[in-house]
Amino acid sequence: MNITDLNTSEFVTKVGNYKTYPDNWKYIGHKPCIVTFHAPWCGYCKALYPILEEVSEEYSDKVDFYRINVDEEEALETAFDIEKIPTLLLCPVKGKETMTLGVMGKKELKKLIEDTLLK
Repeated sequence: MNITDLNTSEFVTKVGNYKTYPDNWKYIGHKPCIVTFHAPWCGYCKALYPILEEVSEEYSDKVDFYRINVDEEEALETAFDIEKIPTLLLCPVKGKETMTLGVMGKKELKKLIEDTLLK
């Protein structure tokens, strides 16, 4: 499995310190990453997960994949204004982080990775 579950403190050390700089935090990873905000009861999240698993295998050497359960990490849910799930937080090594709704197929996810994270 190439998708790592994160809690709030792990997010701060692996992705970025949104607590100290809520409006201007910077991604701190060495590879681009995708953070998926999800919940175990969410049907769309369940549909996306096998696609993420497959794509994470394919891009494991180029992109880090993380997952946050919004039911357990409400502080992150609030900090990132998550209103719908699954939501993807895309963090390039250089450039601005972006968020998008994660309801998509494998082809769309790969295009998103190529266009947003690996340009």
